[in-house]
This record gives sequence, structure tokens and C-alpha cells, in this order.
Amino acid sequence: MAKQKCVLAYSGGLDTSVILGWLIEQGYDVVAVYVDLGQPCEDREAILKKARDCGAIEALIVDVREELCRDFAFPTLQWQARYEGTYLLGTSIARPLISKVCVEIAHREGATVYAHGATGKGNDQCRFQLAAEALDPAITVLAPWRIAAFRERFPGRHELIEFCERKNIPVKASKGKPYSSDENCLHTSYEAGLLEELTTDGLGLVEFGMTVSPQAAPDTPETVTVEFQHGVPVRVNGETLPPHEIVLALNAIGGRNGIGRTDIVENRLVGMKSRGVYEAPGMTILYEAHRLVEQMTLDRDLVHLRDRLSPEVAEMVYYGFWYCAKMDALLAFIREAQRPVTGTVELGLYKGNMLVRSRTSPQSLYDAAIASMEGGGSYNQTDAEGFLRILGVPLRVQGRVRPRT
Repeated sequence: MAKQKCVLAYSGGLDTSVILGWLIEQGYDVVAVYVDLGQPCEDREAILKKARDCGAIEALIVDVREELCRDFAFPTLQWQARYEGTYLLGTSIARPLISKVCVEIAHREGATVYAHGATGKGNDQCRFQLAAEALDPAITVLAPWRIAAFRERFPGRHELIEFCERKNIPVKASKGKPYSSDENCLHTSYEAGLLEELTTDGLGLVEFGMTVSPQAAPDTPETVTVEFQHGVPVRVNGETLPPHEIVLALNAIGGRNGIGRTDIVENRLVGMKSRGVYEAPGMTILYEAHRLVEQMTLDRDLVHLRDRLSPEVAEMVYYGFWYCAKMDALLAFIREAQRPVTGTVELGLYKGNMLVRSRTSPQSLYDAAIASMEGGGSYNQTDAEGFLRILGVPLRVQGRVRPRT
């Protein structure tokens, strides 16, 4: 009897290393898929070799770095979407793309099962499954952490690490420093272990891979220029680059200047609060530069509408609703709204800070003659008399009927 074939979203980290072995024990032929999202601190060939050594019938790598930045991160950037006003969604953005790749490979390999290593407590289980089922309603999504027998065998990270030690599987995590990290070209996140204690100094505890601390950054500010066309970053310091290389260039520049570290307690979709430490130097610069170009080029009512919708978009990305009718419509909206967002911003980076030095745009709506405190321009202050009399009509009526004094 032929074994059932399963595609595993494989990072080579602690969880998926254990899950690969467990799936094989359960009788699956496992195709391990490493989705290359530009993880900056990983040895890809070593990860694929480890998957084969551990029994995967096939270990594949799929490079989606450009697609991640172009089709997922940059549209989210155009929305200025930050979950709960802070988190730039670096992990959340990548999950629907991972599912897309794994579903495509499942179809190609004749697999009917898609497995992932997300815990039953977190958001990633939602992101992986909602994306996979939207792309293929018939696929079976297997999440070992939601299976009681798996949890009984591996109740915590200590047991996972022991399993890897017994099997001679190399992993970053250790009993003395049991962090969980997720990295791609957009950011790196750190959680679990000592970070679960809120009195711990997370920024001082974590060994960051993309950034230096603001205290260790150079004592001299560094200037960076970013140019946008239709809301999409296209040049850094005058050099035209594809999306992924723009992010990499700004990661290097921002990273050496201590840009983009955060320590957050956030609300998960499943109802609990969690603590995460993040670093996202390049995307932090892009969000600020993009916002500054928008200030010049977007109509007030349009940008205010975008800002009202932005938290909802951030929630949809965070929760895992990338492939749905509402998101399709919102992405179409933002493409149209961003058409005039063209221009260049110069920032001074200094010890974790970003200071605007100049901004220019051929689409700028800023008219110095109108806005000036000096005389001139097409604005006539006398017109404000009638304007304010009309605006004040309901206030005067209410004031007469319901006096406030």
C-alpha cells in the first residue's frame, strides 16, 4: 500500500525538524519545502541536507523573495498597515505566500496533505490554513500541534530539543536559550523562552541578526534617499533596484544605524496576549519615507479614508485573510489611490532615529504661495468669513437651544 504524500512547510528550525521526523513515524512520505523568503541568517543548503538526512523523500527550495516584496510587502506598505499601530507584519505577510508555494507543490507532487509547524496557540496556524483552503478547498491541512498525541509526546520546547539531541539534528535553540525566531528579508521576530516574562529586557536579551543597538550605532548621521513611483519604492541613493534588493539595501543601511527594533505585547487572533521582539530596519525606513511622500502628494480626504481603513487591512493581514474578496477589493483600491505617490525623500539616520532632510515630488500638492504666512497666492482670507459662518450654523443653533454656560 502506497504511503500518503505530505508537503511540509519546512524551515529547518526546531519545530519543523521535529515534525518532519514525527510525520515519517506516522507513515507519510514527506516532501520538505523550504520557501526562500530571504532569511538572512540561514544556510539553505545545510537546511535541505538536514531534511534529506532526516528522511524526507524530497527537499526543495523555492525562491519567492521578489514576489514577497513586490506582491505582499509593498502593497501592505502602501496601506501604511501596522497591526495595533506598531507591528509591521513581517511574519504575517509571508505566511499566505508560503501556503501558496506549498499548495502548488502539493498539486505538482500529487500530495493531498499540507503540514506546518505552527502551534495551536498562535496566529500562524490561522494564516497557513486560511490561505491554503482559499487556494485549494480540498487540501487537508495537518497541524501536529493541534493533535493531542503530539502534544503529549512534546509538551514543550524542552522535549523538542531533547528529541533533536537524540536524533543528532542540529538546531539553533538550546535548553539554556530556547528562543523561537522567524526571519525573512523583511524582519526577524523573537519570542518564547525568557521573553515570555514581561520583566525581562527583551532588547537587551536578544542576539539580533539584522541591527546593531542604537547605542552602538555610529556617532555620525548617515543620509539615505528613497524614491517612489506610484507608491512603490524604486531607487535607493539614486540606484534603481528590484524590490528585494531595495529591502536588502535598506536593511544594511538601517541595520548599522540601529533602526527598526521594537518590543511589543500584542493581541493574538486566538484571544491571548503575546510578547514579541522584532527588528525590521529596511521596512521601517520605507514606511517613514513612504509616509513623507504621501504627505506631499495625496488629497486630504483620500489619505484620511486610507488611514481609517488601514487598521482593518492590518488586522486582515495579521489574522490571515489575504486571499479573500474584501482584500482583493482593498488591494485594487490602494493601487488606484497610490497613483500620485511619486517622489524622493532624504532621511538622516542617527542612532535609531529617522530625521527628514528633504522631500520633492513632481506630483506635490504643496503650494508655498497659498500656505505662506506672507501675502500673495490665490488664497483670499476674506473668503473664510462666509466659510466659517456656514460651518458654524449647527453650533450656533445648538448653542441657543442648549446653552453650555
